[in-house]
Amino acid sequence: MTADVLQSYLHEHIPLSAAMGATVVRSGPGGVRLGAPLEPNLNHRATAFGGSVAALAILAGWALVHLRLRSEGVEARTVVQRSDIRYVHAIEGAFEARAAPPGQGDWRRFRTMLDRWGRGRIRIRVEVWWGGAPAAVLDADYVSLVPAPEASFRRTRPSMS
Repeated sequence: MTADVLQSYLHEHIPLSAAMGATVVRSGPGGVRLGAPLEPNLNHRATAFGGSVAALAILAGWALVHLRLRSEGVEARTVVQRSDIRYVHAIEGAFEARAAPPGQGDWRRFRTMLDRWGRGRIRIRVEVWWGGAPAAVLDADYVSLVPAPEASFRRTRPSMS
């Protein structure tokens, strides 16, 4: 999926991304970078609103998981389950959320769960950059669900009868 296609998808399916002015700077299974201008994301102190910073970071993490699964031929619904963000310093201009891929072992465990149970959970770290340094760091758990017919193997609990 190209950056333009991903950006159109985000704007169409997640309207907040369009309202924020989010753009796809880079996209692929090896990493996702989303940018946003300051103006539509201002708070009362003329810095970036914390909710906008968190939303862009969550979107970047989601896009990373979504794209990597698609590159592996897996159609899944992915949602954020939990997120924790630490704000390092105020953002006074356009900012960028950078989602890096998880470690190979983490991805293998995620894919094993997804293939076996039709659902898997993975933690993604996203840094939000402004002024040449990270201004916020998000750690989030994403859950992906594969419709039953696409799961390659399902274990079931033995019947109690």
